[in-house]
Amino acid sequence: MPFYDIAGLKVRMNNCGGRSQAQAQAYLAENQDENQKFDIDINVDRQRVLEAMAEHPELTQNDWEYMLTGSDFYTQLIQYDGILLHSSCIVVDGVAYAFSADSGTGKSTHTQLWLKRFGDRAYMLNDDKPAIRIIGDTVYACGTPWSGKYDYSTPTIAPLAGICFLERSENNWIKSAETSKALFNIFSQTIRRLGEQNMNKLLDNLTEIFNKVPIYQLGCNISDEAVECSYNAMKKDLSDFEK
Repeated sequence: MPFYDIAGLKVRMNNCGGRSQAQAQAYLAENQDENQKFDIDINVDRQRVLEAMAEHPELTQNDWEYMLTGSDFYTQLIQYDGILLHSSCIVVDGVAYAFSADSGTGKSTHTQLWLKRFGDRAYMLNDDKPAIRIIGDTVYACGTPWSGKYDYSTPTIAPLAGICFLERSENNWIKSAETSKALFNIFSQTIRRLGEQNMNKLLDNLTEIFNKVPIYQLGCNISDEAVECSYNAMKKDLSDFEK
């Protein structure tokens, strides 16, 4: 039962193979003492996998194990002041920026342009499912092994400068998101099938994140100009916030 360091937490994964194990290798903990304490425990339930495959046979056993281990991690993460945010999250100069949208809108294309624009100053933290976690007084974005089909992830954490909900637009613009719309957007991009205890804790986590991190709405045409528009606005707000 290997141990992993993910999102600042000690994670034990049992009976995990295939893609789950392969993508988690970069997060393997140095300390593998089987008697050590851990925060999150992930077990592959074979019966659960078989039931999922019966309902959706277009996906393989490997696919389902990967998705269900991720679901287990992000559900348990809620009790450690964290959430899943379906987004593409990039780090520039040690600070993270998360771009969220429905699949196919262009968030990954947008962050790829950030990588091109900032070169060695930037890296992809997680291109699909970063963990957002409150540690102390700071909100961090965290790399995880559950990172989409291309496995663009880095096993680090970085302070989160902003969450930006992206939509297609002929012109590039960015503005502070309305709270009600931002809440709806986050709920549409995180785990929602939860029991009462986890749902109440999720709402507490969201409230704290909203109080600490700027939330934006971005209209962009997926261009270099869109990168400058979004970066300059979020960087300025970050500088003002830190004063």
